[in-house]
Amino acid sequence: MIHHFTRVLAAITVVIALGTGCQTYTAQTKNMKGSWDAGNARQAAVEFSKTADQAGGGDAVIWHLEAGAAYRVAGDFTESNRHFTNAVAQIEKFEQQAKVKVGREAAAVMSNQQNMPYEGRSYDKIMLHTYLALNHLAVGEVEEARPEMIAAYQCQQDAVEENKRRIEKAQTAEQQSKDRQAIEKAKTNPKFVQGVEGVTKEIEEFKFYADYVNPFTVYLDGLYFLHAGVDGSDLERARKSLNRVLEITGSNQFVLADLQLAESGNAATATPCTYVIFETGKAASRDQVRIDIPIIIANVSYVGAAFPKLAFHNDQATELIVKNGVAEEKTAVIANMDSIIALDFKNEWPVILTKTMISTVSKAVAAYAINQAAAQQSMYAGLFARVMTAAAQAAMNIADTRSWTTLPKEFQVARIATPVDRKLTLSTPSTAPVEVAVADGVINVVYVHSISVGSPLQISQFKLR
Repeated sequence: MIHHFTRVLAAITVVIALGTGCQTYTAQTKNMKGSWDAGNARQAAVEFSKTADQAGGGDAVIWHLEAGAAYRVAGDFTESNRHFTNAVAQIEKFEQQAKVKVGREAAAVMSNQQNMPYEGRSYDKIMLHTYLALNHLAVGEVEEARPEMIAAYQCQQDAVEENKRRIEKAQTAEQQSKDRQAIEKAKTNPKFVQGVEGVTKEIEEFKFYADYVNPFTVYLDGLYFLHAGVDGSDLERARKSLNRVLEITGSNQFVLADLQLAESGNAATATPCTYVIFETGKAASRDQVRIDIPIIIANVSYVGAAFPKLAFHNDQATELIVKNGVAEEKTAVIANMDSIIALDFKNEWPVILTKTMISTVSKAVAAYAINQAAAQQSMYAGLFARVMTAAAQAAMNIADTRSWTTLPKEFQVARIATPVDRKLTLSTPSTAPVEVAVADGVINVVYVHSISVGSPLQISQFKLR
């Protein structure tokens, strides 16, 4: 009897240990996000960087992504590249260690999915290589940007197959779960179905691009190979990319002008022009919502489960006005990151749903078993077990809200003739005009970032030719 009670206490201790220290990513990043939302990119970068450099393997990728993007906006491309390069290395390490995931998945079943390593979502990897390319361009390393553009393209090609494998793996896990019948019954419960619909309903309103395609990355690919290409094959790649952007997003006068230039074969003799790329706002992030899962275990009818839910942020400058002294252009949207993230979430949802169901039901069954074993020892042991397992479940019942929060809401672009005095004026509907002296290139890119309405414009530039 004593030995049995000791085993019960040991089991309770394990449950408590699994629940200790659980905190959502949203809560962990609160202070850093405060600096970011206030428009203080440098302070946010320093805070993200400190955490990234101290992070263990599990969360290192997401922290390096945050720090890399924040340093980009702050204009520190060396530090930005350091963090992005670290993120690439960690992602590659995870891919090489795929065989050990089975053990990690088993541990996550009895804790939560946030305890699984963050390996980077498809759109993370695409933007990671896109930003690495832009960082090389920002410091004048035009040729070094080429392999990053190619890597970003490959990430888009691989993403569809990766998501298919994720779904198949989750379905297999559910089929092999000893609690499969309880999970299947819960999924058809009307109240549960209604709760799930509340999570996914909002994302159905988006106009989605093709699966895992980021039009901004495709546009940058076209721009790069149009003006920094070295031969006819590069020019043909530019033509295909620019045509692809129009197929995905519809009419865009600036992209159309570049496509016509690519088709003419006269890109090398193009008249001086300046492209303006505008990152505005904050991309959708993840929050959590509780949904009751019906599971009949003795006197237990419902168990609360935490699911991630997208949170959208609408505090952004709607456009950038570009003047060259005689003409004026307004930036046009080339890619909406909310749409890209929403589609990724929609595609990932079957996996999220299945894994959360397996985890929640398994923990409920385990807790019930511990409580029953303790109750057989004494009334007090049973009461103690119920209290402690309930506390542990509450602590562990958090959603995986990790997401790259320093991405912009939209990418917008404009194209304007470079004036003789090489001076452009930039403004948003809520900020005063800022004069920019354009570099001495034939083909220039002015890169502008606005975190929120009224926040100062962060401006950098580079030459493509």
